Amino acid sequence: MSDKMIFSLEGKGLKLDTAEDLEPHIKELKENDDVKEVHFLGNTLGIGASEALAKVLETKKKLQVANFADVFTGRLLSEIPPALSALLTSLLTLPELYTVNLSDNAFGLNTQAPLVDFLSQHTPLRHLILNNNGLGPAAGVLIADALTALAEKKETARKDGKEVPELETVICGRNRLENGSMGAWAKTYAAHKGVKEIKMVQNGIRQEGITHLLTNGLSHASNLSVLDLQDNTFTATGAKALSNVVGGWTELKELGVGDCLLSGRGGIALATALQKGKNQKLEVLRLQYNDINAKGIAGLASAHNVLPVLRRVELNGNKFSEDDESIAMLREVLQKRQDAADKEGEDDDEYWGLDELDELESEEEEEESEEEELKRASEEEEEGVEVEERAARQIAADQEAEEQNVPQEKDKKVEELAEQLAKTQI
Repeated sequence: MSDKMIFSLEGKGLKLDTAEDLEPHIKELKENDDVKEVHFLGNTLGIGASEALAKVLETKKKLQVANFADVFTGRLLSEIPPALSALLTSLLTLPELYTVNLSDNAFGLNTQAPLVDFLSQHTPLRHLILNNNGLGPAAGVLIADALTALAEKKETARKDGKEVPELETVICGRNRLENGSMGAWAKTYAAHKGVKEIKMVQNGIRQEGITHLLTNGLSHASNLSVLDLQDNTFTATGAKALSNVVGGWTELKELGVGDCLLSGRGGIALATALQKGKNQKLEVLRLQYNDINAKGIAGLASAHNVLPVLRRVELNGNKFSEDDESIAMLREVLQKRQDAADKEGEDDDEYWGLDELDELESEEEEEESEEEELKRASEEEEEGVEVEERAARQIAADQEAEEQNVPQEKDKKVEELAEQLAKTQI
């Protein structure tokens, strides 16, 4: 993309309080009707500056990408809703705007209303990036519900003969979404079946929430290409849910479940699922720090024939020996694939092979009797039957707890902003 199509103030650290403060920095933007991307991240925008910028943005009908990450640092809580409302109201008027990045801004319960209204209405949206916004489970539910409403609005537009894109990317990490919002997020992904990339890392989601998200939501995402749920808690329960649905993701290229405590049994279950050969496009597998044992590694090594384009496997911090013969096999297979790619002149910047195995833990394996193995298998089967019921109970309890913590009196100014946005049409 040519420089003329990109306007950027990225990382300048400007403190723009008023329209006058903003004016000398946006002369080029005002004069450019062909601009397709704007990048304001790393500056701080006050109400006056945001309102002035909004008037300029709504004239840029070819705009496709808007990056407003980290634009409210140092602002009072009362400043954010009106400033955000001004910006998002202008973005609603742009028919080709498909990528919105609002990461590193504080959107808790007191400031989420303008965002919720925007997300429920902007049918051109394809890529949403919301990292590190301090949502919490209660605001997380509102955001997810807004995206579910967006799916309905997109479908209605299609029935009216309009060309409306699928929501393809949702990046919502480091937001403390926890179990309490997983019911809402499962509905979102069940509604947006065309989603291709989902990243929800470090959200404090426990095994009940993970199970519900996978079973009732992500199982519908048949076009999924990238899934990153790293640094949440699966245990064997969540790993079993993952193994039950991973075969449905035939387009999957990258799976990130590192730092998720899959457990030894969970590692074996996932390896067994991959051995079925349903994920032949899988290229990257992130499994570090999961208590995966030698049996799980052996299962992964056995799956290499049905994972023909697998090029990168991350296994550090698990429970097996670096000298394990299965590790040697994986290394050899991945090295051969890298050598073949080099001969074909493929991208040298791609990550290949195994990661560095410098934090492995030893595993003291004890042979179980056949009777003990059968008993454990029976227990796991019973657990699988009941897990959805337990997950639903846990999610309902977490949602009830969150609702009790939500103030009963809403900010009148926020409500007024929400009403104004609701009247705005694309």
